[in-house]
Amino acid sequence: MAGEEETFLRAKHRTFSGLTEAAERQWSGPFCFIQAADPQLGLMKAWRDSNCDSDGDEWAEEVELTKQAVEAVNHLRPRPRFMVLCGDLVHALPGVKAVFSGHYHRNAGGCHDGLDMVVSSAIGCQLGKDTHGVRVVVVTADDVIHRYYSLEQLRVGGMDEELGNGNGPRKRSINC
Repeated sequence: MAGEEETFLRAKHRTFSGLTEAAERQWSGPFCFIQAADPQLGLMKAWRDSNCDSDGDEWAEEVELTKQAVEAVNHLRPRPRFMVLCGDLVHALPGVKAVFSGHYHRNAGGCHDGLDMVVSSAIGCQLGKDTHGVRVVVVTADDVIHRYYSLEQLRVGGMDEELGNGNGPRKRSINC
């Protein structure tokens, strides 16, 4: 357990001690990594039922297969340097109220069939008028509440008290 605990402690202060520029600058020989794709939670049942447009409310098979993939990768020798998961992560979203993403370098979002789609601006380069920041997300039994904060707002004032209590207003472009 101590070795496992040490592995998780290697990622801190916005760096991963196992993959630093200083350590990786010079070629040190071949290595391997894992590229996995499309766990697509919910697709197996939908495909089996020939109802890929509206079915897919069960994830158990895909979750079990994903666990098996992680277990298999963890047993490989030599150990892969890292793993990249690409493609579709989910097919159906039972019980999911919001999807969060980035990469647009500005705040955006919308709503489709009751699903709140939230795009958070960047910590780094801004391509719109938003400030450098992060989104704080609070999940309650009944709702998902979120608010974008500039880095300065968080540093000076922290998050709003009502948001921390799960009572803050949702920031949305469209009501779902």
